[in-house]
Amino acid sequence: MNSFASASHAQSTALPVSRLGTPTEDLYPRLFEAILEQRIDEDSRFTEHSLQAMFGAGRADVRRVLTQLSHEQIVVLRANHRPRVAAHDRELIRQTLHARRLAENTLVRLACQRPQPDDLKYLRTLVEREKRAVEQDRRGAAIRLSGEFHLRLARMAGNLPLAHFLRSLVPLTSLAIARSQCSTRSCCAWQEHLALVEVVERGDVSKAGMLMNRHLDHLEQTLLGTTFQHCVVS
Repeated sequence: MNSFASASHAQSTALPVSRLGTPTEDLYPRLFEAILEQRIDEDSRFTEHSLQAMFGAGRADVRRVLTQLSHEQIVVLRANHRPRVAAHDRELIRQTLHARRLAENTLVRLACQRPQPDDLKYLRTLVEREKRAVEQDRRGAAIRLSGEFHLRLARMAGNLPLAHFLRSLVPLTSLAIARSQCSTRSCCAWQEHLALVEVVERGDVSKAGMLMNRHLDHLEQTLLGTTFQHCVVS
């Protein structure tokens, strides 16, 4: 879809407004999923006004979410220009995946040292929601929930700077997955996420590191067609 200028078209494609969370919290996943589903892509000519009409949101909320997506390198914002979806080259994706491997090897090991029942319950909820999205072929939701799983697992580790660093990498990876040719069922491995939850719950540091590396191997294969010689943090 290359234009969102038509108000009538925006109204016809608008998603129902959720009553959960604040307006900005509600708008972010809806707008991000539209990008992941490529209903809004790098060729789309959209504006703050057209996004307001499309999502039934206020201007201030649209601006906040666009700013957040800009910080995550999903949207490019320039003065006196329309917003646009970012286009990333293969080298940036390669570097991002390498950085994720280094960060997540440490984070998953730290998470094993302090698994809390509420955190584990929430992770299982995310996996179940991801599974349903895959089964319903809701690709954007499945990819977003997959990323949210990794971020929630990082929060369990108790290292805020490292979790914040991962937060800067996951959305960019999600966009790369959305642009790949893999099917929803093959690129969103909820089964691997569930296996990670189980080993973290047991506190099995060695197995958790192995499963995380294998999981990231699959992601690299999907996005780059190759697997790096990776560094395992012990």
